Amino acid sequence: MPYHGTVKVGGPADVHELAELMISKIAVGPMNNNSYLLRCRTTGEQLMIDAANEPETLLKLIGEDGIAAVVTTHQHGDHWQALDTVVQATDARTYAGRYDAEGIPVPTDVPLEDGDAIRVGEARLTACHLSGHTPGSIALIYDDPHGHPHVFTGDCLFPGGVGNTWEDPERFRTLLEDVQTKLFDRLPDETWIYPGHGSDTTLGDERPHLAEWRERGW
Repeated sequence: MPYHGTVKVGGPADVHELAELMISKIAVGPMNNNSYLLRCRTTGEQLMIDAANEPETLLKLIGEDGIAAVVTTHQHGDHWQALDTVVQATDARTYAGRYDAEGIPVPTDVPLEDGDAIRVGEARLTACHLSGHTPGSIALIYDDPHGHPHVFTGDCLFPGGVGNTWEDPERFRTLLEDVQTKLFDRLPDETWIYPGHGSDTTLGDERPHLAEWRERGW
């Protein structure tokens, strides 16, 4: 079945099969968070993005092959409730943005800077620092050599706008500027966006609304 990216808590994962990478998306409660499992199709190595909650659900998705790493997109608690249990069960290395690492109770093995590379077998992800939702939020960019880019945005970009900045004009300005200059200005319309909650989108679907977002202030 073709990938659609619409998942619900208690339901199955949806799998996006790329030439070199398999991306499994699953929703966990109680805040309808998305967790992503990436698997290199050549080596079988796996990486998880946001061990958000329901550790038993995530460990079942991971399976007996385990994972090499867990990347936490930002410090908000709904994105790391299962992190300790998953790490204890798999001995995975932990990654997070340098400026958010202190806000995550599980120690971060590898603090990420803007532009750092993370390997999943033979696939390469690039960390992209996006400030405003939190000080150290990161997106992860996979530039598929056989197609278009794929970006895991945490809570920084969703269908319909950027992430919550709690009516703080400076935080909103910073987040929108980072999202525009580091994602929209650098990547093509076909770029697939995997957010921290809810449905997927593409940069092309969202690009026409940038001025509207800026004017409304959220």
